[in-house]
Amino acid sequence: MESLPVPSVQEMVAATDGADVPPRYLRPEETADPIVAGDIDAEIPVIDFQRLLDPDASHEESARLHGACQDWGFFQLINHGVPSDVVEGMKENTEGFFRLPAETKKQVAQERRQLEGYGHLFVVSEDQKLDWSDVLFLNTQPPQGRNMRFWPDRPCNFRSILDKYSTAAMNIVERLLAIMAKNMGLEPGAITDKFIGGIQSVRMNYYPPCAQAEKVIGLSPHSDAGLLTLVLQVNQVKGLQIRRNGSWVPVKPLDGALIVNLGDTFEIFTNGRYRSVEHRVVVDTDKERLSIAAFHAPNMHAKIGPLKEIVAHEAEVYKTVDHENFRRLFFSAKLVGKSFLERMKLKSSS
Repeated sequence: MESLPVPSVQEMVAATDGADVPPRYLRPEETADPIVAGDIDAEIPVIDFQRLLDPDASHEESARLHGACQDWGFFQLINHGVPSDVVEGMKENTEGFFRLPAETKKQVAQERRQLEGYGHLFVVSEDQKLDWSDVLFLNTQPPQGRNMRFWPDRPCNFRSILDKYSTAAMNIVERLLAIMAKNMGLEPGAITDKFIGGIQSVRMNYYPPCAQAEKVIGLSPHSDAGLLTLVLQVNQVKGLQIRRNGSWVPVKPLDGALIVNLGDTFEIFTNGRYRSVEHRVVVDTDKERLSIAAFHAPNMHAKIGPLKEIVAHEAEVYKTVDHENFRRLFFSAKLVGKSFLERMKLKSSS
């Protein structure tokens, strides 16, 4: 798994005042699709985490969660229980890291054949069109999988806050997975057992403003590879959009909420009952946008394929592969919609 080195977009914008867009970033075709605006019916569902855990309210809220997973594949999670000082610390440290001098950030730059560190992801060729963004990508769980060589020591509490946030996010995901399994008539362990010792990675995203925002894309349209992704909006600049009924629906982040989306692994586990959803990020003409995505995947010993409890009564739609090959295939190709998931389908179901 590797991502070829490319220049920092942030540095490039600072050097040119954002007036020039190099040809590799020009992608007007990506922003040409229709966008849904001002339609309350097009807003993603909101789920109250504490109500999910409350015996007196859990049945109703679980039904809402089930509907969100079936109909949207995205929802906003409020009252998630992550301490406010940890949430604010993550926001401040993300902003703080990207404000550091270029030479300081380069101390944790990606190395060839490495995904971790400061740079870009999914750059697989020298002539590939590029996203208008910089990232800091870190493996955070399990703890023994951390490479501290890429964990910044500035801002000063970066590592300790990220450790706390990482643990809190894992706990939320474990509880959500158990509830989602029950919503599909499965034992909670059908999914949570595969998440024991599960993998988590965190990607901090910086999307600089662009005077020609309509000609660039912050993050290419894609679906995530894992089980669940939790996104924390750092500032209130919008940009995340999801594909729904052929149009792009802007996500309006609630203050303090976590945006949750289902990944390809969840779709494969459920044989398509719950589906991952294509999404993208557009950039603003005047303001930078920052976000933090925490990706969650099964442990490395888990097989990635339809759950036996589900395909006991229906035909399998997807292949079963070992997790290592699954991850290698995903990270070795550029992001193009749901093309990766299409490659995971059995020929008879295509």
